[in-house]
Amino acid sequence: MTAGNNGANTPEDDDPFGYLYEDGQASGAQSPQQGGYGYPPVAQPGVPRTSYNQVRAVGERQYGQQVPPQQAYGRPNAQYAAPETYPGGPAGHVPQQPGRVAPGGPGGSGKGGPNTKGLLIGAVAVVLVVLIGIGVMLLSGNDKGDQKKNEATPSQTPDEKVEESPQPEPTTGAEAPTELPKQDAATLKLGGSAVVSQSVKGAEGPNGSYVTGFNEVGSSVTWKAAMGEEGKYRLTVRYAIPAKDANATLTVNGKPNSQPIGLKNFVHSSDSDWEKNWQTTWAPVDLIKGENEISISCQEGNQCDVILDWLEVTPAPAGG
Repeated sequence: MTAGNNGANTPEDDDPFGYLYEDGQASGAQSPQQGGYGYPPVAQPGVPRTSYNQVRAVGERQYGQQVPPQQAYGRPNAQYAAPETYPGGPAGHVPQQPGRVAPGGPGGSGKGGPNTKGLLIGAVAVVLVVLIGIGVMLLSGNDKGDQKKNEATPSQTPDEKVEESPQPEPTTGAEAPTELPKQDAATLKLGGSAVVSQSVKGAEGPNGSYVTGFNEVGSSVTWKAAMGEEGKYRLTVRYAIPAKDANATLTVNGKPNSQPIGLKNFVHSSDSDWEKNWQTTWAPVDLIKGENEISISCQEGNQCDVILDWLEVTPAPAGG
């Protein structure tokens, strides 16, 4: 076809590349030999070449080497070689022609297409790895959370020091008072005319026993009392008198006490019945740690009409 002349080509010649495909050949498409559709005429023997633009069939041009004339479609092509024979060419790869979908391409079912099964397996593996990682993180987080609950959380900065709260010192109860000695007069060492009797009711000694016959000079009772601590004490005496005052000499560790022990009628009784006149008195004494010898005796100048029940060392009051 030339400029200004539409020609009378058949419809199958409308596709300038129809002769390249099998369906185009079946429709009668022919390779343009005399030009047409803008193609220059094919070189003929003995005919001078008028154009250097020559259209070649797809896959016919090979750069760097001479290409023989186009062969008929569907016959063996001398320029074709298996892809695996090309340097660096992947095995099983088939070059696609323009406008055609290679087997195994998008939408194809051939083996040369992308390995969708492998991609799917890889994607599933990635998802599993991510899920496992998330599970491990959650478990680790829970363990750390439980540990933090069980641990004390310091509120100070790293530069601060934690000072432990002072532990309360164990409280000790008041020391039990040392049991001070007490002795029944009937069990003491007796001297002079002093004897043990049980005729007067009201005595607290064993079987109601007490010491009588004390009203003669030289009569005495001696008590060896063991003390845990040195200090000032009171010597308490339980006695009975016939409703009149009496007194006696008090000796501590061989030394007469600073004052005699008074055995007065503190109950102000007018009844001379001994049983109705039981009462107590005391005298201050200085005792040493360990054994102390305490003696009550009737000496010259003493009024010793008295009976003795028991003796006891009691604490001296503060300042007393």
